[in-house]
Amino acid sequence: MNAHASTQKAVEAYLSGNARVEQLEWDRARAEVARTGRPDLLARLELVRCAAMVASLVPGPCERFEALRADAAPAEQAYADYLAGQLQPAQAALLPEPQRAVSVSAHAAAVAAVQDPLSRLVAAGVLFKTGRADPAVMGTAVDTASAQGWRRPLMAWLVLQRQRAEAAGDSEAAAALQRRIDIVEQGSPGR
Repeated sequence: MNAHASTQKAVEAYLSGNARVEQLEWDRARAEVARTGRPDLLARLELVRCAAMVASLVPGPCERFEALRADAAPAEQAYADYLAGQLQPAQAALLPEPQRAVSVSAHAAAVAAVQDPLSRLVAAGVLFKTGRADPAVMGTAVDTASAQGWRRPLMAWLVLQRQRAEAAGDSEAAAALQRRIDIVEQGSPGR
């Protein structure tokens, strides 16, 4: 129970951009799980961390999970492959229902239909990682992060939208997105 509570607090702190609390809670969650001596539980914990990173468009592999992959259950291995954008079709059945629906259809409507906000952002992040995030997916991600007050993913998705607007030559949209980015930056810690 302690590990679960710390994990939830760590994820919330990460998404909100509170690095100090995030580190404290991840350390506490890892310590609680380490007391069990179960690498499968530690692997699951690391997947939660990686999912938050994917939701925030942080590139790179889930290295801490990969070090524990051999001890992880097939469902966790499939979820790690999903987060990496490397899910094989045969693995889709091992995913939780919201991710399964997105992995099969890869449409904006499937992302928008995901009820849990973090799962919705993770799905959008996976579609981005696999090159299938269209403007509707990006809009859903921005709206989701904004509604939750999750600064880290909101900034990432807004910057991505601004870059796309600039690349398309839409200076008006890029300027509007930059104004939103400026507002989010005003609320960041240390300002």
